[in-house]
Amino acid sequence: MHTALSLDALKVLDAIDRRGSFAGAAAELFRVPSAISYTVQKLEEDLDTRIFDRSGHRAVLTPAGRYLLEEGRALLEAAENLAHATRQVAQGWETRLRIGFNSLMPATCLFPAIRDFQQLGVPVDVQIVEEVFAGAWDALQSRRVDLIVGADHFSKPAGSFSTRTLGEIDFIFAVAPGHPLALATEPLSEELIAQYPAAVAADTSRALPPGNAGIFRRQRTLTVSNIDQKIAVQEAGLGVGWLPRPRIREQLRSGRLVEKAVQDPRQPIVLHLARRAEDQGNALTWFWERLQQDPALRDWLAPQASPPEAP
Repeated sequence: MHTALSLDALKVLDAIDRRGSFAGAAAELFRVPSAISYTVQKLEEDLDTRIFDRSGHRAVLTPAGRYLLEEGRALLEAAENLAHATRQVAQGWETRLRIGFNSLMPATCLFPAIRDFQQLGVPVDVQIVEEVFAGAWDALQSRRVDLIVGADHFSKPAGSFSTRTLGEIDFIFAVAPGHPLALATEPLSEELIAQYPAAVAADTSRALPPGNAGIFRRQRTLTVSNIDQKIAVQEAGLGVGWLPRPRIREQLRSGRLVEKAVQDPRQPIVLHLARRAEDQGNALTWFWERLQQDPALRDWLAPQASPPEAP
């Protein structure tokens, strides 16, 4: 479809407005004034619209011309961004990298790596996305994210993925100090725990089967959006349940949450770094290598326990 507009004509209008005259625009664009006048005249003819009012001592933009210029500047910026992004992709850098992280760990564990990446001076937009339970793998499979930090070891879908083990995260059963279970005799039984609502973080998976680990049969639930809200619910005494120990160190130390032994302890979860095997962007590769040995992640995870030796 033919259009009367061109980026060159918009550049001319922009220069005229910023320099205040046709002659000023000509000097900035290294053209003769007659070429500037011809460009404007041709644009007015093609649009069948007066862009400049020439009735006074100097030409001024008409309302239609002002609108064209303001909207045109957005097009000029978009064109520049497109050209820059094209050059960037040609050099192997993505324009954006989306990092998903398992809600079992805080977003702050990614900040040191992001800070170091920003210091590289590479114009790549970084987005971090929180996921819960199977939502981490679901986000990677559906390409909502490019990299997952903290993918679990039991909800991995079929597909070609590369993974690296980050470590284990331990869970404890925690209640508020004023909750009835706080003074109950340990170890707590399933029958006793099931009498009280469980605080649950909703699985963010859209296609994969959702998970709901740690809920007993016949137990009522209070569902929230993430682990931070689940912790807050349990601190308030509105629910009980399993929580990752590293996320509640301060609550345990200050007594805002109390650890309780149960008859059937929950086993630690092994968490992984995961990406699609075929993806090879420079930013993805940088984070892939950095996060495998990142000290900020090791502060939240324990090394994976070695399997027992065969007799």
